[in-house]
Amino acid sequence: MADGLTVSDLEVPGRGGRMLLSVEALSLAPGQSLGLRGPSGAGKSTFLYAIAGLIEGARGRVEWNGTDILSLSPDRRGAFRAAHMGFIFQDFLLFDELSGIDNAALPALFAPRAQRPGIRLRAQEMLGRLGLSDPGRGVDSYSGGERQRVGVARALANDAAILLADEPTASLHRAAADALIEDLAGVARGQRTSVVVSHDPALLARMDRVITIADGRMTDGDLAA
Repeated sequence: MADGLTVSDLEVPGRGGRMLLSVEALSLAPGQSLGLRGPSGAGKSTFLYAIAGLIEGARGRVEWNGTDILSLSPDRRGAFRAAHMGFIFQDFLLFDELSGIDNAALPALFAPRAQRPGIRLRAQEMLGRLGLSDPGRGVDSYSGGERQRVGVARALANDAAILLADEPTASLHRAAADALIEDLAGVARGQRTSVVVSHDPALLARMDRVITIADGRMTDGDLAA
């Protein structure tokens, strides 16, 4: 079951009193997908990290199915992410000493024992769908595109209700990017609430809504719709 999102009075202050991000109101229905576009440095990734509870000092309310993640302690935020979120990071955040499949199946380490085989199986299947031919090889030998595929498989392995993605197609050639877009659209449609930062028009075209962020503010559309 997907989780709905309600954001109100979200602010992320920066150094010297500068406001990095200010979002008065935003809501997403369960299962809805949102694309975020805008120039580099505009606040897109900051918003993504804030709604994941990954920015200390963020203030306001970020409610996932009624749980205000910003009001939780760091440990409880971490537990919430492990249980509810899959995150595709732009810079991959892989463990070079591990293989592709071991990186992709990392969510199993934080799951109840009975769920671990299923998570590893989903990670293996997703790596295959993304065209990674040798998932047993150490990721220190992978190209950027291969590392991106591992990051995507890891985010989807635990079948999370929330999918957050930061430029998921940026390191992929066009054919691989298009295949990933199809996978993301297929697994997310109505089953996950998705927020995706991207400059890729093909990916943004598959989102239910697209909003522009400029100078730390959302500028397009009815944000509360």
